[in-house]
Amino acid sequence: MRGLFPQILPHGDVFGIQNNSDFRGMTYNEWSRRTEGMPRFKPKGMLERNALADLWKHTLSGLPGVYARLCYLASLRDPNSGQYRHHGLSAAFGRDESTLALRQSHEQVFKDWLKLSVPEKSADFKQYLATLEEPPEVVAGTWMRTRHYETVLPDRGTRPQRTQFRQEMETMLLLTLNASAGGESLRDSTRSL
Repeated sequence: MRGLFPQILPHGDVFGIQNNSDFRGMTYNEWSRRTEGMPRFKPKGMLERNALADLWKHTLSGLPGVYARLCYLASLRDPNSGQYRHHGLSAAFGRDESTLALRQSHEQVFKDWLKLSVPEKSADFKQYLATLEEPPEVVAGTWMRTRHYETVLPDRGTRPQRTQFRQEMETMLLLTLNASAGGESLRDSTRSL
């Protein structure tokens, strides 16, 4: 150990820089009593009082639409255990509170989605598809084959809620595929003229 730290620096000498300030050798408490104290400021990214409020204010409110929130929350659920994991939220509020906030938010966003009218769902879903790298018809075709859309369902959704969600998603996916096929045939017919 002595070889790693061959010389102990004198008090006030840090990394070869001599500290000649009046605060040398004082603890923070001693220094703050002699001065007006440390300046207080509000950090820019200040946390909310609880994990649920923080999640909504700093994360979910920034996502473009209800379906995007639903997908995001589902992506935080471990497929093997069903446990929600969000490192930042857990670090700030603890694992139990963050898991509860994520689960409650997932359930609430799912209910919000179900309450939307069909035209609102369609617009929201199109908005979500526009954020993806793949073309909407590729996503729709893949999701119809794999039923990937079922992975966004929260664990506690009722059977009627799940059925409604599946039927509406399948309808929107088919409409996306049909619109794409209709658009292609229209483009092909204009090329032949």
